[in-house]
Amino acid sequence: MKRLTRVLGIVFILLALSLPLVARAQDRAQVDVLTVTGAIDTWVEGYVDRGIGVAERDGSQAVIIILNTPGGALGAMQNITTRMLNARVPVVVFVYPNGAWAGSAGTFITLAGNIAAMAPGTTIGAAHPVDASGQDISGDARDKITNFSVGIIRNIAQQRGRNAEWAAKAVESSVAATAQEALDERVIDLMANDLNELLNKIDGRIVKTAAGEITLHTQRVGIVTIDMNIAELFLHTLVDPNLALILLQIGLLAIAVELYNPGATLPAIVGGICLVLAFVALGNLPVNWGGVILIVLSVILFIIDVKVTGFALTIGGFVMFVLGALLLFTPFTAPSTPFVPEVSVSPLVILALGGAMAAFFIFILSAAVRGRNFPVITGTELLLGAVGVATSTLAPEGTVQVKSELWTATADDGPIQKGEAVQVKAVEGLRLKVIKK
Repeated sequence: MKRLTRVLGIVFILLALSLPLVARAQDRAQVDVLTVTGAIDTWVEGYVDRGIGVAERDGSQAVIIILNTPGGALGAMQNITTRMLNARVPVVVFVYPNGAWAGSAGTFITLAGNIAAMAPGTTIGAAHPVDASGQDISGDARDKITNFSVGIIRNIAQQRGRNAEWAAKAVESSVAATAQEALDERVIDLMANDLNELLNKIDGRIVKTAAGEITLHTQRVGIVTIDMNIAELFLHTLVDPNLALILLQIGLLAIAVELYNPGATLPAIVGGICLVLAFVALGNLPVNWGGVILIVLSVILFIIDVKVTGFALTIGGFVMFVLGALLLFTPFTAPSTPFVPEVSVSPLVILALGGAMAAFFIFILSAAVRGRNFPVITGTELLLGAVGVATSTLAPEGTVQVKSELWTATADDGPIQKGEAVQVKAVEGLRLKVIKK
């Protein structure tokens, strides 16, 4: 009994000693880290909004956005910066790693952070607006959108106490700056080689948020990584020029198969899904719709060529597809400083897809169409008039062998003895009507 009492006492002492450790572990400060790469689109907007919300609910010391983007959609950028300016948790934007770029829309996002930081070897700027196809805007429309963008970036810079004049030039004159130049121009607050150095440098800084002034305590904090969820990652991945072209081609080919084989259903389903995903991707890229029209016309030429002898239409369709793919994301006058990222399809992807489409129509779909015109070489119709032999006496029913197969048969003009030759007169399901040969 004494031994049991002693053991229980030790257990209670250990539990009592562990409680402060548990409390300290629960109270340990943390920062939440988001990683934004590629084009700024609707799904990046949702990801940033969700990440800031998580940091607010968790009581994080800060939310850090690691940024590397060539730019993106104006609407998505506006929503992201608005969310950052109204966040109840400090938002730190870190242009990282070495070689990263906070271009175009990324410039606005960087300036909107409570703290803006860049790694050595990174770049910020070139935020000149262009239209949705990536081309320069001309005339009054250009002045309106430029002035509108200048107003937004000036307001952001002033709210964060940064160089509003430089910010305006980034939009008006496509000015860009290295990390050191940005620091000298008071565009950013500091430079850091990595995340750990950044956390050490911002420790003790006082920032103003929607919840009031907050003093950052970021040394030796826990780092919680918030990744894109599956839906955000999948849809964001679609915003890729090569993938958009592949989905567009698969969708068009699947629809062509359905047109030649009505009722097949599966090609229609696959084609519909691929086309929807393709247009989702195209809607978030600086697409040249003239290229899309050329690609659709190339498929139409291939479809017509299936029923026409010769290769003229095939060659024309191939050339039209290649031209359409080359022009798909390339405006006739390419801007030097796009507001949205300047993208293009890999030439290897274009040639591979063009060759695959030509082979599909020439060798596969055309063979299937020609096969429809061939005479039927299987089925019960071929049994009519065929000659066989009775394998049992038919009086009137029995079995016969016709075309190396055994059939149940009925004698149509009297009994037939086993071994006698017979001829098929009619086929009724799986039963033959035969007469003596």
